[in-house]
Amino acid sequence: MTDAVSPAQDPAAVAAARRLLSAGEVRSRANHLFDLALMDRLEHFTIDLGRLDPVADLVLRQIRSEHPSLEVPPHSRWRNFEAGACDRWGMLAASRDWESEAEFGRAAIDLATVGVLLDAGAGPRWTYAEAATGETWTRSEGLAVASLVMFASGIFSSEPFDPLRADARALAGLTAEELADGLQVSASNPLVGLDGRLGLVNRLGQQIAYRSDVFGTEDGARPGGLLDHLTRRFPDGRVPAPTVLEILLDALGPIWPGRFQLAGVALGDVWLHPKLVTDDATTGLVPLHQMSQWLTYSLIEPLVWAGLDVVDLDGLTALPDYRNGGLLVDGGILRLRDPAAATRVHAVDSELVVEWRALTVALIDRLAGVVRQGLGRNAYNFPLACVLEGGTWATGRRLARERRPDGGPPIQVESDGTVF
Repeated sequence: MTDAVSPAQDPAAVAAARRLLSAGEVRSRANHLFDLALMDRLEHFTIDLGRLDPVADLVLRQIRSEHPSLEVPPHSRWRNFEAGACDRWGMLAASRDWESEAEFGRAAIDLATVGVLLDAGAGPRWTYAEAATGETWTRSEGLAVASLVMFASGIFSSEPFDPLRADARALAGLTAEELADGLQVSASNPLVGLDGRLGLVNRLGQQIAYRSDVFGTEDGARPGGLLDHLTRRFPDGRVPAPTVLEILLDALGPIWPGRFQLAGVALGDVWLHPKLVTDDATTGLVPLHQMSQWLTYSLIEPLVWAGLDVVDLDGLTALPDYRNGGLLVDGGILRLRDPAAATRVHAVDSELVVEWRALTVALIDRLAGVVRQGLGRNAYNFPLACVLEGGTWATGRRLARERRPDGGPPIQVESDGTVF
């Protein structure tokens, strides 16, 4: 999309644009639309807060059923890598001797980054047959297992004698044929947004090479170079999760295709909604940063494995994806003004989808408070990452399977392989 201001960049517009690159602004603007919804001033959704407690009860039952000790791991790509209760990463990591925690952490960050960027919606027809277990996987689990198998094969590494890595050269040079083969895509096994995923991975390789200040290592640029950057920036080892997100949004903003730029700043997962009015150059813009926050959540464990302490987890927001958003629609908290809208497919930049995603961020915060109260927990000992994993995402998937034969979301969104 074209830049919103003239080439002679306005410093105030640059500062305003950069404010959009944060979880705090995602939450703030989502709450702005939430307040408008409570005043019945949105075009597509109404909110029934009377359904908050019944839906929280569903989430509580899910958590207590699957995690009776209330020891819930954080929501991240690593849970998908463990599909079928199989510790694939543990077995792969045990296949070599790591020189240090840092080397191990870099490899885990490499895998998590590629795994997340391949994780937009797969569509209802795609499956992945895992040779090692004989299992067939779909959707997020299928994409996770496939990306881990590709990682293990060395397809993301340009170093023949160091396959367990992803680096700029290999990512930028990945071909459509290699990706399609790795994901088992064929005419009879179609994957939504294959070209979009390939473009995202290729641009990731180009961008991490360009931003060697963030991703550079002694052996070249790679996603895992972020560990070295954070270690230098936070010598006490305490790394705020929202700061990790801000670094990623700044360094990787250009990899997202067809997105807004404002004052030369690539905004990423930011969309227009006419009811979001501000008094600066960002009026109408709603930041969501779903995939970048998903990546940040998925980097928490590798950073901890490498010896860092990731703090302020609740500074991130809920992921505005179709599982969390679907929970709110299927649970009756969010209601379409026009029920027929559920029978149509919507563009990701449509006002309806922007509204749905923003309200999801605001409402999951409120749902998390009710869930924690029911568990006798607080934000410190049961952070939002655990509510999501335990939690809202799993309950959203269960309701979808109960209500629709394909387990898909209650609102259909046209995906390009880079959102949802």
